[in-house]
Amino acid sequence: MSESKVKAAQLWGKSKEDLKKQLDEVKLELGTLRTQKITSGASSKLTRIHDAKKSLARILTVISSNQRHQLRKFYEKKKYIPLDLRAKQTRAMRRRLTEKEAKKITAKQRKKQMHFPQRKFAVKA
Repeated sequence: MSESKVKAAQLWGKSKEDLKKQLDEVKLELGTLRTQKITSGASSKLTRIHDAKKSLARILTVISSNQRHQLRKFYEKKKYIPLDLRAKQTRAMRRRLTEKEAKKITAKQRKKQMHFPQRKFAVKA
């Protein structure tokens, strides 16, 4: 690979095949740099190894992010969503009642509200 650093902004527009190809190139470059470091022992390779590892991480991040985005679109209209795609929140927030469940009232409570509504008082000013 000719360029040492890969910019994340350049990666977002690329297709899956291009990303895989670039990933293979960076892995190959990293392998060669590691062998050169062992054979020659030059410290100049360390920065290039560092850049290659960071580039590898950036590419993998974009690939996994795109994959998650596609999965979110796939499960958008489904009844159940995989756990790793759901909103994290806190344990208590995940277990609390939904708005619909919280608004429900029993038949007895409904009758009580109907027969004994909230009384209105006229307040003298």
